[in-house]
Amino acid sequence: METPTIFTTYIQTPLGALEISATSDFLTSILFVDTQKRPSPQNQATQELSPVMIACIDQLNEYFDGTRKVFDLVFVHEGTDFQKKVWAELLNIPYGKTISYLDLSKRIGNEKAIRAVGTTNGNNQFTIVVPCHRVIGSNGSLVGYGGDLWRKKWLLDHEAKILGNYQMSLF
Repeated sequence: METPTIFTTYIQTPLGALEISATSDFLTSILFVDTQKRPSPQNQATQELSPVMIACIDQLNEYFDGTRKVFDLVFVHEGTDFQKKVWAELLNIPYGKTISYLDLSKRIGNEKAIRAVGTTNGNNQFTIVVPCHRVIGSNGSLVGYGGDLWRKKWLLDHEAKILGNYQMSLF
């Protein structure tokens, strides 16, 4: 079986550059370029954009413009069954809402897996689209975001503002 070609492009957002990678059929990752966990890549963007990449760029722009709250994209998360269960549950957190890591553990039916849930959340390859930024500490604090905490704060504030719920900063 032939390995599919992976296309990569970069877009500028209010939070810095995002790297979007995809085959012709599905997204393989959406990640911030410069984070503490991920230094700037040395590779270049491909000239060709697959249709799923174009849809992703359009939908991310709508999200940042405040006109999109739910994404309709095809992506494949590579991981264990446990990880896939956690990532799937993240999709059930409504726009502008937050839950704790403990709540997320309970939602997947394994309250004692809170550390594994946190690690899995941090390994999400589809930033913003799979809303790992909506998971916070049990005490309401901003903890554990692979895209750096200042971006997590910005995303939560952005969603609250769009919903008209902008009341107080979490920092």
